Amino acid sequence: MRHLWIRATHWAGEPVPEPLLPPIDAHRRRCGPYTAAGALLHALVPRALEHRPDLVSAHDIEIRAAAPDLCDVVPARRQSIAAALPRSQRILVPAPRRTLRIANGLAEFLRDYPARGPRALVVEQVDHADHTDRELLTVLLRRLDPALLTLVVCAADPGPELAAALERYAERPVTRRDHVTDGDAEGDYVELDGTCDAPSVREPYERASPGERARRHRERADALAATGLVAPRLGAIPYHRERCHLEQGGDPRAVIDAFAFAVDRCLTEGFHHAAAELGERALRIIEREADPEAWWRILHGTASALGATEREEAARALFDLARREIVDPKDRATAAYATAMLLVRHHDPARRDADEALAWINEAVALTSLLPDRRLRAFHLGFDLNGKALVVSRRGRLTEAYRLVEAAIELAERDLDPGEHPIHRLVLWANRAQLSVLLGRPHEALADLTAAVEADPEYPDYYIDRGNLLCRLGRHDEAAADYETAMRVSPPFPEPYYNRAEIRFAEGDHEGALADLDHALELDPGFALAYVNRAGLLTAAGEYGRAREDVELGLALDPGNAHLLCVLGQVEAAEGRHAEARKALDAALDRDPALASAWAARGALAFETGDPEGAVADLTRALELGEDAALLFNRAVALRALGRREPARADLLRAADLAPDDADVRQALEDA
Repeated sequence: MRHLWIRATHWAGEPVPEPLLPPIDAHRRRCGPYTAAGALLHALVPRALEHRPDLVSAHDIEIRAAAPDLCDVVPARRQSIAAALPRSQRILVPAPRRTLRIANGLAEFLRDYPARGPRALVVEQVDHADHTDRELLTVLLRRLDPALLTLVVCAADPGPELAAALERYAERPVTRRDHVTDGDAEGDYVELDGTCDAPSVREPYERASPGERARRHRERADALAATGLVAPRLGAIPYHRERCHLEQGGDPRAVIDAFAFAVDRCLTEGFHHAAAELGERALRIIEREADPEAWWRILHGTASALGATEREEAARALFDLARREIVDPKDRATAAYATAMLLVRHHDPARRDADEALAWINEAVALTSLLPDRRLRAFHLGFDLNGKALVVSRRGRLTEAYRLVEAAIELAERDLDPGEHPIHRLVLWANRAQLSVLLGRPHEALADLTAAVEADPEYPDYYIDRGNLLCRLGRHDEAAADYETAMRVSPPFPEPYYNRAEIRFAEGDHEGALADLDHALELDPGFALAYVNRAGLLTAAGEYGRAREDVELGLALDPGNAHLLCVLGQVEAAEGRHAEARKALDAALDRDPALASAWAARGALAFETGDPEGAVADLTRALELGEDAALLFNRAVALRALGRREPARADLLRAADLAPDDADVRQALEDA
């Protein structure tokens, strides 16, 4: 049994299992992000609260984000300290991948929801769905068993990622129609929030005068606003205010307020695609003179969202526009800082420019250094010094970067009020920790990360950073505990499972490590690093076919990845394709000459193909990169094949020092 893909906007009664609910409309014009998910949750959460309150509690973050109007009935069990701060102090904008975490959490909520299968969930107008709903459907197609819940996705053009998932996990039912629009639908175009293009609905609307249309849109917006609901403020209300303005001018204050709220809310939640779309629409119709402060706030939020969705050039154009329009030094500094971050963090490494970024961040520092208000200067200058630290660290100047972060911390401690801007302080501690690690001061870094964790114990990312550092320090139990805490305080994401897999592997729990990597890739099939480690584990277990599949999947995501090429070489060698193995290992070393595992694998291949001299050379290079008992043993074998018994014995003696319980090493010494 498979999910179903209806190549049309609406379901026309094709045979499906018993529907769980009436068809859900995913058109983003209704409620913006998670229009479909919100409708689904409003239908399911009340029953889940009655029968499985623990399930609702386990997914509080995901439910509250996707269905904000359920917040009154779904208490926040896990919440960062940012939630209780004024908007000006919540400086962390969620990363673009936050919505993937939410989607995976919602998938697990649906998986465990108390319903008897098989049932069907019909989702219509997916062509017009927000990125969040399309991402959620992609995850549901991959993770939900269609025998329990069959997704029926109605979409003629769902976009590349969702289309790929539909091609893989869904079938197209036998139907006489290739594409169906709204057909002979009934209803009022304005009351349907412009989500129905059926001629019977749209034509009466188009025959009305502009003044009549404007009046209808204004009344619909006012009625929706009177409900007090949040979700329509992210979709229908901005739409109606926009249409009212375009039809007859309307009230500029209502337009500004509608879009300012929607852009800010979407950016705060990490709904970057929606924030960018809403913001671009707003900036086409809002004049700066109407409200310069709101105009700048919308522009800044829109540019931030564009940068987060890999549209850096469009974001840069908005900041250039701002520079032509504004003279306020604080806002110009913010634009300069943001421009520097676009340049230094560009999603295409070839487009990054740390030199130009340094010029822009210096302008920001120069401006905020002159702010007369002590507290305002402490925050904004500290923020810019922290940004400059990132820029100079990308230019290899780590000591200078550390000093800049220190200066920002000193400003906060001296000039901010006690307890003011706690998130800003956490970011500075965490960044100082990263630099401390790079400068060889791991224990200083650990103190900073512990301070960050203790100050905001429900924020998951610092647990990952501290766990990674504890792992490097050999404190594996504490590191695993941090990874597991990150799993508990956040919706599902792959990094803690990937990191715990490394600990399990190091402790000899290969089965547990493989299970963690499997789960990491279930959560995010685009997590290339997990393919590297899983392919290595599968190779060591002799599962060469599965290992090759992982290598191919990983290289499709990250062509030329040296670690994957190394595993490919090991697979080719294990299957007797020596020439192909050598080619893959050579390619790995071309990419990363410091990859010890590739030197070791090439050395083993050389010995196997009758070249002990080449084996010694490659194994020697591997040992220069890191001493290891297994490598010493292998080089000793190659040295003995060349008749060089004394160097071979020296290698075996050193291997015995490193691994005194290794039976192969002891036996080789007895035979030497």
